[in-house]
Amino acid sequence: MSCTHLGLFAAVTPSADGCEECLKTGQRWIHLRICRVCGHVGCCDQSPGRHATGHFHATGHPVMEAYSEPDGWGWCYLDEVMIDLGGDVTPHPPGWTW
Repeated sequence: MSCTHLGLFAAVTPSADGCEECLKTGQRWIHLRICRVCGHVGCCDQSPGRHATGHFHATGHPVMEAYSEPDGWGWCYLDEVMIDLGGDVTPHPPGWTW
């Protein structure tokens, strides 16, 4: 099976220097994901907040990228498939640390 939403992948600007919601509430995250439709940075499903998946449910934006480190993979929530991004990864801003 392949992703039918590859056309939605865009070059995006990260919305925050970590999980946007966790930074506001003081929660900690395990890994970060970035929405490749709008740039929202949220935490993974292994994190207590599961904010990346929450962003998908709130907005319908189906494609994200593993963002903690440039792992080169993405995920489509609708097609439930991993996507090899190759070199098409979102760079971290200069001086960014997690």
